[in-house]
Amino acid sequence: MTIAERVQSLPVDQAPVASVADPPPTRLHALARPKLESARRSLEVRLIQRAQRRSIRVDAIQRGFDLVVGSVALVTTMPLMLLVAAAVRADSPGPVIFRQTRITRRGKSFECLKFRTMVPDAESQLAAILAQDDEARASFEADFKLMNDPRISRVGRFLRRSSLDELPQLVNVLRGEMSIVGPRPLVPEELWRYGDYGQVVLQVRPGMTGPWQVNGRNAISYTRRVRLDVDHALNRSLSADIGIVLRTFRCIVNPGPEESR
Repeated sequence: MTIAERVQSLPVDQAPVASVADPPPTRLHALARPKLESARRSLEVRLIQRAQRRSIRVDAIQRGFDLVVGSVALVTTMPLMLLVAAAVRADSPGPVIFRQTRITRRGKSFECLKFRTMVPDAESQLAAILAQDDEARASFEADFKLMNDPRISRVGRFLRRSSLDELPQLVNVLRGEMSIVGPRPLVPEELWRYGDYGQVVLQVRPGMTGPWQVNGRNAISYTRRVRLDVDHALNRSLSADIGIVLRTFRCIVNPGPEESR
């Protein structure tokens, strides 16, 4: 089986916890477990090394692409960003910019910038929703998002559908914390969902847009998102990034379901 095929079947969820109904492990299982763990670790190391080699080859080119495109985009969208900021301020009280700790390349944390799309007390409301609604809690635990999230403001729904809420991330791009194209910027609590492949994704900068945004966005499963991010880290190139940017514009013109976070 090739590495690409193994990525397609990668186990991204936590291993199931044994229950009282599970049969006791046999001696054969006990003998095989160290070999399976060794093979799993070996595959992880090879994938990380492959992502590192790819990063070294294309990083300078991609950084130049980020600086040029990011600078031009920031200048040209500044009037639009001022209008969006005014709309956010008029729609609901609270800060215009939402800052959230995310993880960038090699596990470093940074403040990811977005226009605020939720009510100011969104975090406390989330805790209340998850405590009272079993279905919402199950959905959040499975996909780290809420469908039809009641915390999103009126302007916020439009911003998410149009992806205008992410324009402030151009500042993150120019700082070198993000790229125009890359894997999803993860919050620290999400990293465990990537299992052994978290360190593969962390070999590259997260992106404003990426493969999952142009392949179904929130309509695809979390497992599929992980696979797309891992594949991007292993096979990224400037031509692929340009293709994703062009497809992103098409998705903005014909948006799918809004973001949930």
